[in-house]
Amino acid sequence: MQVIETTQELQARADALRARGRRIALVPSMGALHAGHLALVDAARAKADEVWVSIFVNPTQFGPGEDLGRYPRPREDDLHLCRESGVRLVFAPREDGFYAEDHETWVEVARLAKPLCGAGRPGHFRGVTTVVAKLFLAAKPHVAVFGEKDFQQLAVIRRMVRDLGFDVEIVGVPTVREPDGLALSSRNRHLGPEARRQARALVRSLDVAERAVRDGLCGSSAILARVRAELARAPLAWVEYAELRDPTSLEPAPEALEGPALLALAVHFPSAAGGEGAGVRLIDNRVLHPHPHREDRP
Repeated sequence: MQVIETTQELQARADALRARGRRIALVPSMGALHAGHLALVDAARAKADEVWVSIFVNPTQFGPGEDLGRYPRPREDDLHLCRESGVRLVFAPREDGFYAEDHETWVEVARLAKPLCGAGRPGHFRGVTTVVAKLFLAAKPHVAVFGEKDFQQLAVIRRMVRDLGFDVEIVGVPTVREPDGLALSSRNRHLGPEARRQARALVRSLDVAERAVRDGLCGSSAILARVRAELARAPLAWVEYAELRDPTSLEPAPEALEGPALLALAVHFPSAAGGEGAGVRLIDNRVLHPHPHREDRP
């Protein structure tokens, strides 16, 4: 497995492979790899001849007071996992080599980046789209693979690719979960035992909403009331948002659901490390498929 640290070397490698007719799939990551990332690698392998993983903790997507300094960077463990998973190349640029000191060019998706995570983390998605654009220009992939756990991120990247005409196929992979249903995340490791137990409220609330629409409930307010009641059973949780949105436009879902609706959650829990501002932010989502012609129930 090859490890490359500079954009110029990666571009040369991509050019050589493309000239030979080889198909490249890229799995962008910030490291701290787990089974969820390996599922992305597996999906990439089914789409290409060469699977590449980028490992870069992107500073431009972290806001003031967020966990950039605490973000885990187990480089050797990550490289071992990539090697064991059959990854052919890892792109691990240095921060000072990936962004020029006087960097001032940004890629921004205006509307899709505003709600949900964008509302509470202004500038976050500008950092995401900028770094992903830079990775696409560096790796020149035919395919790029992302997890559906970050549903808004996936939507924003797809819009960027469409609007700017990137010649890259974007593939979304369903969320990989712990045995108890909690979505896999590098942040889960920061939860103490009780917070970890209560964090299961996220997936329980998704299940509650799915059962409600399966039973014929189509009212947004009533569905969200059940979701919030379930989240309230976790006293350590602070709910940043629990919203129903259109899965494509991310506009608020209508009160009477007539088609698929994205239920998106962001919930904070105390960190095992404690301290002010040291909370753990977890996100999860599910696309609900209500049956509007059934009799609605309170």
